[in-house]
Amino acid sequence: MTSDLTPAPASVTIDVREDRLARVRALTDPGTFNELGSQARHAVHAFDMQRKRPAGDGVVTGTARIDRRPVALFAQDPTALGGSLGGMHAAKITRILDHAARARTPVVGLLDSGGARIQEGVAALDGYGEIFRRNVLMSGRTPQISVVLGACAGGAVYSPALTDIVIMQRDRAHMFVTGPRVVKAVTYEDVSLADLGGAEVHASASGVCHLVADDAQDALDLTRRVLSYLPSSCWDLPPTAPPADALPMPEVPTDHRVPYDVRGVIRGTVDADSFTELHARFAPNVVVGFARVQGQAVGVVANQPLVLAGCLDINASEKAARFVRMCDAFGLPLVTLVDVPGFLPGTGQEAGGIIRKGAKLLYAYAEATVPRVTVVLRKAFGGAYIVMNSKSLGADAAFSWPGAELAVMGAEGAVDVIYRRDIDADPERRPELVARYRAEAMAPHIPAERLSVDEVIAPGDTRSVVAATLTSLAGAVVPGFRHDNLPQ
Repeated sequence: MTSDLTPAPASVTIDVREDRLARVRALTDPGTFNELGSQARHAVHAFDMQRKRPAGDGVVTGTARIDRRPVALFAQDPTALGGSLGGMHAAKITRILDHAARARTPVVGLLDSGGARIQEGVAALDGYGEIFRRNVLMSGRTPQISVVLGACAGGAVYSPALTDIVIMQRDRAHMFVTGPRVVKAVTYEDVSLADLGGAEVHASASGVCHLVADDAQDALDLTRRVLSYLPSSCWDLPPTAPPADALPMPEVPTDHRVPYDVRGVIRGTVDADSFTELHARFAPNVVVGFARVQGQAVGVVANQPLVLAGCLDINASEKAARFVRMCDAFGLPLVTLVDVPGFLPGTGQEAGGIIRKGAKLLYAYAEATVPRVTVVLRKAFGGAYIVMNSKSLGADAAFSWPGAELAVMGAEGAVDVIYRRDIDADPERRPELVARYRAEAMAPHIPAERLSVDEVIAPGDTRSVVAATLTSLAGAVVPGFRHDNLPQ
């Protein structure tokens, strides 16, 4: 439960209160921070701990306002007992979490700790358990944001994993269950802090980190930006902002095999400068993030043809599923942009549980109660068509661009199944049969005739159609507890 960072001893005679408050003041509105528990001290005497009793016990807790909205927060202080967590340290955090739950306000945790306070033994472990329990009880009810500005080791890592958004500072932040020394002792691997649990690892490989900040101030700025999309609690409506025009809709290749960056389509659909992508480097074959449409906060999910042709795989399914559930928990309407050839094939995907993981995304969309709008850009094939917020899963409205194909599979694969004998007998007929399949099974008018899509729209009308649809569904956003935000 501890890292390889030795907690720095702090003398009771050293006043580091101003250092502890600096980050808090940088995050919150000027003059609004009200500290609670500033004089709290541990009462442990083992290992001469009575000589090291800094006021506040290594963590600042209190309430404040961010962009004029009430928040609860805590900030660990690595200069006091290494920011290590003992019984009193944990008690202060649990009290501020209880305050946030009762007040129905977001909670922000600024994490920078050497881990459990070894001198306090099981009391430190119980303290983590108390924090985890509250993280779970608050899940899906009030937004929880973890900002990792330094070390976060051992059992401490599970609290951020239980929260809604994790932001890590690029060079200083580290998260790992067991530190480099333990890893080397057990597996003989010689690994650095950064390679084991740095921000880049968790942003691209593990998927724990949603956003990477260049420095502490950038992390605080990202925190404020994320909070600007989220309501104070599930019992409140998401905040609004002044409307802004979208950027021009880019030209998208009509050839389904030619890749393009779907983020251009996103920016052509939502308000300018409003899109904040999450998990940008983890499972990049699907893009998720917050945005606004006519000032209204929304969640965006889009297949990314630049990566794996936009196929859904295990990581993409889990990434999108948790994002969909978070948006639904906090009342953000969902805009889904579809350009998907199917699920990624292969023995690795099947053995890794693509059936189970893909079902998570299916479940997330099917249970969502917020307004849901889907636009099929070029294609939607097979089970991936269903999973990506199809009408059959309960999408409130589904649109497609001219020429978009919706089918069990692509024409080339389909004719190899349907016309296998004909092609074996006369391979020259294959182009003719592909054209016939496209005409009879994949013509763009077929989904519209069957109401699989509500309307075929021009790409340039996507923004206005999505905005009008969300406006018509404004009354469908009913604040209240829907479900938790279970880690995927």
